[in-house]
Amino acid sequence: MEQALIYRGVARKALAWVREARYTSGQIVIGAFLAMILVGALLLMLPVATTGPAIRFVDALFTMTSAVCVTGLIVLDTPKDFTLFGQLVILLGIQIGGLGYSTTATLLLLALGRRIGLRERMMMMEILNTLSMEGLVRFVKVIVAITLIVEGVGALILTIRFSFEMDVWSALYSGIFHAVSAFNNAGFSLFSEGFTSMAYRTDLTVILTISTLIVLGGIGFLVYRDILENLRGRRFRLSVHTKLALLVSGLLIVGGTVGIWAFEVQNEKTLAPMSLGDQVLVAYFHSISARTAGFTTIDIGAVATPTLYFLILLMIIGASPGSTGGGIKTTTFGIICAAIWATLKGRADVMMFHRRIPQEIVHKAFVLSALAFGLVTGFTMMLSSLESQNFIRIMFEVASAAGTVGLSTGDGGVRSLSALFSDFGKFIIIITMFLGRLGPLAVGLFAVRTYEELRYRYAEARVVLG
Repeated sequence: MEQALIYRGVARKALAWVREARYTSGQIVIGAFLAMILVGALLLMLPVATTGPAIRFVDALFTMTSAVCVTGLIVLDTPKDFTLFGQLVILLGIQIGGLGYSTTATLLLLALGRRIGLRERMMMMEILNTLSMEGLVRFVKVIVAITLIVEGVGALILTIRFSFEMDVWSALYSGIFHAVSAFNNAGFSLFSEGFTSMAYRTDLTVILTISTLIVLGGIGFLVYRDILENLRGRRFRLSVHTKLALLVSGLLIVGGTVGIWAFEVQNEKTLAPMSLGDQVLVAYFHSISARTAGFTTIDIGAVATPTLYFLILLMIIGASPGSTGGGIKTTTFGIICAAIWATLKGRADVMMFHRRIPQEIVHKAFVLSALAFGLVTGFTMMLSSLESQNFIRIMFEVASAAGTVGLSTGDGGVRSLSALFSDFGKFIIIITMFLGRLGPLAVGLFAVRTYEELRYRYAEARVVLG
């Protein structure tokens, strides 16, 4: 009896400590993502969610992490191994993960007539990568409106196209699923072979619709807000962020198309048998999909090694800030390039579009890139020592998970290479997808509650470089 009272007292104290603990917005966001993944994994383990026997926890956790983190890596065949209920759980995870926990939570609070407090606004800032709390609730409404409109138009176009090969309801479901998956840069598909079949590989309607949805989802909601605010004003003057995001995204699409075509044009297993127009279309599609989404129209396992490494670079760069995609982000890459150019020119400041970029932002860009490089390198080396797979294929898988892309060299079937990994190897990929979705800096906020401000400065010291 006394022991029971002791345990009860300890439990009460623990509960009181949890209630009184003051968590940062970053910690709450990370905890919410973990909760969504765990609940979704448990739902996928229900007998009603799979067509065969109940799946193992590690496979359910992998699938739900991939959905919520909008990655697209799979260890099970989505259309064959999951029932309609299981597919809807995955689709819901994709939509919530793409919009972000804070956006969904804000919508629920607004629907219930609740007031949006300071903590909720701080969480929204973390997810949306905004610099100010001003107009955040209105911004969330804009995000939802844009999402529903773009996904709705995309679903309508795809439904009409798919209706030529399947019944109306199947076409409608496939259209909605692929539109949501594409706009949220998830890469999940209801076709076991993806879009690699001859029916869709060079289909202009399907390819252009999917690629446009990917671009619109990956350009970032901050860009949409800036454009809408300019349209409402008397003068049209885009911010430096919008200009940089659009410029780098455009250059990456063009450069990616040229690079993929140049590396694969002689490959008999990919582009060589196609006409020039189809070659350019396939290269264009993968230059977009490789940075954020993970859809594919060719067998990635058959591409040349230089192409794999080129795709790794595109996956690490990723989408733009405040978008549904991952990676270090286009603006980070643009600032790094501008900083390197400024150093080579002997300039003290990094300048873009007749504006000076603060040194704090430049430093963060390099830190974020270094953390991403360390993440990919560290997990690649770890998996290479544990799994009996080719090194470049493992690096490709890790980079795809870290960039929340979903491209994979495959296991010889429709699944990702991760399906061949041990359970420990799958957990490594799960952690990589989670860290890649939240970003290394967000994870840093989970560990560090406050920033240390020193009241002193040491004398300068010169160190030789190069």
